[in-house]
Amino acid sequence: MNQKLDLPFTPNAPHFAVQLSATRRGARLARLLTERQLDDWGVPSEGAVQVVAELAANAVLHGRVPGRDFRLALRLLPGGALRVEVTDARGDRVPRLPDPASDDAEAGRGLRIVAAYADRWGVRAGPAPAKTVWAELPPGRGRT
Repeated sequence: MNQKLDLPFTPNAPHFAVQLSATRRGARLARLLTERQLDDWGVPSEGAVQVVAELAANAVLHGRVPGRDFRLALRLLPGGALRVEVTDARGDRVPRLPDPASDDAEAGRGLRIVAAYADRWGVRAGPAPAKTVWAELPPGRGRT
């Protein structure tokens, strides 16, 4: 995981946010909405779709609290990078990459995918009890 990076809000930057049910269907919808939104913006989507799929699946599997949703946010940054944020209701469960020596680890493989596509990623706490897992993808990463 990389260091925390808080970016100032850029009012004219393209952004998209949606609240979704913390279910498998909600995670699937997050991936589909990402693909459609990035297509509307004219941004390659393959890498971002993979990152959203992993972060949304983690929100549903590990960040779910009954009756609480998760939030997906996408923002184009100056220079063309894309910031993906997924917020869930379990701030007490912070994701970590598995030890590289343990290839047979039962958890954390999805975060390796996130780390492969992203220039940087991390976790931001709050507001309690929530957390936001974010990733920044450089322009053009994940093109087919």
